[in-house]
Amino acid sequence: AAPHDAEIRKDVQTYYGQVLKKSADLKTNACVTTARPVPKHIREALQNVHEEVALRYYGCGLVIPEHLENCWILDLGSGAGRDCYVLSQLVGEKGHVTGLDMTKGQVEVAEKYLDYHMEKYGFQASNVTFIHGYIEKLGEAGIKNESYDIVVSNCVINLVPDKQQVLQEAYQVLKHGGELYFSDVYTSLELPEEIRTHKVLWGECLGGALYWKELAILAQKIGFCPPRLVTANLITIQNKELERVIGDCRFVSATFRLFKCSKTGPTKRCQVIYNGGITGHEKELKFDANFTFKEGEIVEVDEETAAILKNSRFAQDFLIRPIGEKLPTSGGCSALELKDVITDPFKLAEESDSMKSRCVPDAAGGCCGTKKSC
Repeated sequence: AAPHDAEIRKDVQTYYGQVLKKSADLKTNACVTTARPVPKHIREALQNVHEEVALRYYGCGLVIPEHLENCWILDLGSGAGRDCYVLSQLVGEKGHVTGLDMTKGQVEVAEKYLDYHMEKYGFQASNVTFIHGYIEKLGEAGIKNESYDIVVSNCVINLVPDKQQVLQEAYQVLKHGGELYFSDVYTSLELPEEIRTHKVLWGECLGGALYWKELAILAQKIGFCPPRLVTANLITIQNKELERVIGDCRFVSATFRLFKCSKTGPTKRCQVIYNGGITGHEKELKFDANFTFKEGEIVEVDEETAAILKNSRFAQDFLIRPIGEKLPTSGGCSALELKDVITDPFKLAEESDSMKSRCVPDAAGGCCGTKKSC
């Protein structure tokens, strides 16, 4: 690593290994927001995680995609292991979860509770492995190419100076049709030097945030399909000194899906029907901010979306046909105009905030199912 990169890595290790002891120690909400309702089966899985592991959670979203049974998943920057232990329940005994983190103290906390969670879930053997290593050097950590169905990351890629290298490594270890599903922090403009060199802002996931338009450029360069925006939440800075440093820069925590494109797939717009039945999404699958699939309903999709559905782990969950070919259905029909596609996380976050301000809080005090995690 370059001297500057090595210094940043050391500062981040100190911040997460020594300065932060629990999520309440964070100075911004960059790492404690989730932007959509959490399905019941995931809420139950979260409740099974040991208290010490949960307290040391510093993520900025819920990085738990759909259709996880029997999958092999790699968590980049797994910290104390909260997401790994939730995912290990959802993949089941035939699946496996690997957590990788550069902070030894975090890995030690995670490993301490391997037996606890195995017994809690009633598994014969643990299906989780934790590795001390660097997310931009997966080969050195012993991670093999094309060995994982899904790679997840929760508010960690921003902590690494070389974002392209991290995405490249993730691409290499994914199987064809595999997915990088990750939450991270993005900025509304290119960050000035004062922010990029501020130690606390780096630790708080802001100093290393990527300008949001850069993600699509990096994804294309590496070979991923274009990024699919899932959720977004505006970040508030609850610290006067940090507000002064940040100035006009705005930040958002957003979840994106990046699929490892297959060379084959539909080359025309298609009609698809969701067969239903995915755990926690039996009747409706919110695939991203632009596509929601209801069981039995015909939805018109672009070539890219059709290719992803056909060549990923979702292939068995959909009936896919070229436009014009008759599809069996008992539901309605919906089409998406290309102009309606949202790719800007700030636009999505602002729309979500606008909806929240218009809706009436429910009996639990929440609003339209949105809540902050702890």
